Amino acid sequence: MSAETDTARWERRPEVPPPAPGSTSRGRHRRAGDIGRTVVRGIGQTLVTLGLVVLLFVVYEVWVTDLLTAQRQGELSDELQGGWDDPTVGDPGGTPAPIDVALGEPFAVLHIPRLGEDWSRVVVEGTGGEQLAQGPGHYVGTAMPGEQGNVALAGHRVGRGSPFLDLDRMRPGDPIVVETADWWFVYRVLGDLATGDLDADPSGIPGMQIVRPSEVDVIAPTPDGAADAAATGAYLTLTTCHPKYSARQRLIVHAVLEGGPVSRAQSPDGPDALREG
Repeated sequence: MSAETDTARWERRPEVPPPAPGSTSRGRHRRAGDIGRTVVRGIGQTLVTLGLVVLLFVVYEVWVTDLLTAQRQGELSDELQGGWDDPTVGDPGGTPAPIDVALGEPFAVLHIPRLGEDWSRVVVEGTGGEQLAQGPGHYVGTAMPGEQGNVALAGHRVGRGSPFLDLDRMRPGDPIVVETADWWFVYRVLGDLATGDLDADPSGIPGMQIVRPSEVDVIAPTPDGAADAAATGAYLTLTTCHPKYSARQRLIVHAVLEGGPVSRAQSPDGPDALREG
């Protein structure tokens, strides 16, 4: 092939037109747009994944832990009832023997008719995370059922069985019954029965209050009194988180012991207060 022929072929090759004005800029913009869409898509996928993780966590905290705690409550109830098959026949007007229980051990059953006809929960000793995952827990060092002082119990509002989910429904005079190996103890929520005012009890102790977590005097021997002062009566205090789904504050219910203990041997079905509703 001659040099002239080769040259002519190249001369006939169509020329590549120069880029139109602004085309380079449009290409850069297109690439930037593709990158932006990729970033937005990645962020969206990440948010969806995080949303699913949060949803699964909520499902676990609210429903799965409720099921696990319900199962554990059944086991604790069987354990207690197995040891309570033969209650001691005591003098109904006598003084119950002191309760000595190790951390994490069950020792009583809490009954609150206002929260349901058959509402009951086994109470364990201690208020740490491990104890409250099983049900209501007894503040170590506070009074035991029937004693002078303050029987202070804590329980979750939501999750871990949600024992105190509807504690805000309590009203003055509502019974809170505590069952032990040999005795029943009936406490009544403080307040004015005539008006329903939870803040108007003659003792000056409110039947219900909302406090900061740091206000631990609610579990003092006399509720809202000094921790080192002598008790002025036999009280029971229930504490839980407030509002629901938050631990920002604490919802507190105070009650006072009504009368003396009732023997389980003589009243196996419990006092009449159990059937109020």
